[in-house]
Amino acid sequence: MKYMLIMRATDEGLAQMQNADFTEMLEPVGRFNDELIRAGVLLAAEGLEDAAESVVVDHSSEPPVVTDGPYGETKELFGGFYLLNVASKEEAIEWAKRLPAAGPGFKTEIRRVPTIDEFPQDNEWIKKERAWRESTGQL
Repeated sequence: MKYMLIMRATDEGLAQMQNADFTEMLEPVGRFNDELIRAGVLLAAEGLEDAAESVVVDHSSEPPVVTDGPYGETKELFGGFYLLNVASKEEAIEWAKRLPAAGPGFKTEIRRVPTIDEFPQDNEWIKKERAWRESTGQL
């Protein structure tokens, strides 16, 4: 099963990270990533650029309105993610507990990523997506 670990930080947590030495941060993150790789569960992992550089497309009107980000409250911004292929939610939780970016001001949301097999297989769009996934080696 695929699970996404969504890393969130409060303003205080982000400030703490910005004050940390980047080279020193790479060591525990690199070790954690290596453990995920050796365990064979890592599918993807990315951090995100500062939310101040984002834009928001609001579809509440026609045409949609584009504004500078970040969207909504900045109390707990989405700062990056890991996508894991693990046996259970419990295993995803155990990996999340070991994330190096931890402590006051840091949270990790864990969400299962449904597979294409969970959608109606007779739907023409699902058939097209399945064919694309097969052609790109994703299935």
